[in-house]
Amino acid sequence: MTNDANAWRQSSPGIEGWEKTARPGAANKHFMISADCHANEPYDFLSSRIDEKYRSRLPRMETDEKGDKWQITEGYRPIRIRFKQPLEGEDGLRNSSGADPEDRLKDMAADGVDAEIIFPNKGLAMWATPDPEFAMAQCRCWNDWAWETFGPYNDRMSPVACLATGDLAGSIAEVQRTAALGFRALTLPCKPIFGPHDARQPNYNLPMFDPLWAAIEETGLPITFHVSTGRDPRAATGNGGAVINYVSHSLAPTIEPVANLCASGVLERFPKIRFATIEAGIGWVAWALTAMDEAYKKHHMWVQPKLQGLPSDYFRAHGFASFQEDEPGLHDAQLHNLSDNFMWANDYPHHEGTWPHSAAAIERTMNFLSEEERAKILGLNAARLFKFEVPDLTGH
Repeated sequence: MTNDANAWRQSSPGIEGWEKTARPGAANKHFMISADCHANEPYDFLSSRIDEKYRSRLPRMETDEKGDKWQITEGYRPIRIRFKQPLEGEDGLRNSSGADPEDRLKDMAADGVDAEIIFPNKGLAMWATPDPEFAMAQCRCWNDWAWETFGPYNDRMSPVACLATGDLAGSIAEVQRTAALGFRALTLPCKPIFGPHDARQPNYNLPMFDPLWAAIEETGLPITFHVSTGRDPRAATGNGGAVINYVSHSLAPTIEPVANLCASGVLERFPKIRFATIEAGIGWVAWALTAMDEAYKKHHMWVQPKLQGLPSDYFRAHGFASFQEDEPGLHDAQLHNLSDNFMWANDYPHHEGTWPHSAAAIERTMNFLSEEERAKILGLNAARLFKFEVPDLTGH
């Protein structure tokens, strides 16, 4: 099944000196939680549930007068659909996996994953509208579908509850509803109103969101910020566009909600809030913490409010970040005391993830970590954040 373009994924330097392994089925396997996986929703998960008044605005495919087909999503530029040859080998497998919970359990076992947090796939376009009430209506549909599908498996497969935070009242009501259902976590867009930056629009640093933080704090649920939410990640076209969009317009904007929370006093007013960035990697974290502290100290004459600590202190106490393969970031975990804040994920079944060769990826990137650091990053940090039960790993 592994085609030539994916053969590199199986390469490994081995695990000489490791006490535990990431290899599935091993008696000494690490407890592993993937902090970022994705559903494979049916195409009608929105249209079959949403109010009739919104149905014509849902993402769809249209054919123009020349016969060209276009993907239409309200907040994205139209994208021309170019039909290509079917993807081969693992690439095709990744495109088709993730729909059935029982099949997911088999895929988890084959990759060594004990539990996973599930984010939308097609549903990531739910926030792609400047109309927050429309976005919130779509989020409620996802939450209903996700709980119907994965709720019975919540001890192993936990879907996140989606909020469209531009609709503040709707988000507060949905926090309370989904917490009562049993969701383990919430996911918020990286900025509340979808689209380009506009200082006149609300953002998470403003006190207007305090009622939302209070409602979330009362439930005890952690919040997450997934890449490619808040604004269109497909901003570049032409040569190198896929790389440019991934790095500059998908991953990098996930820094914004971190700065919003850590520099604004939100985490002083709501000290039980815990948050995580998802799929943005970790190599940027040490730099971002240093940059926030530098700005706080050197721009002291302008910075408000005055905090009891530095912005980096709030990240270390409240923040987490997930990654797939990020060796530079793992070195930073040691150099900058961030081993308690990082969470591994296989991003199942996406192409940028490590499934179905996660053990090899872990061996390539974590060889220099201590056993304790690997255990935390591979599963124990996520178990602490998302409140999964950790099995007795002592053998007693």
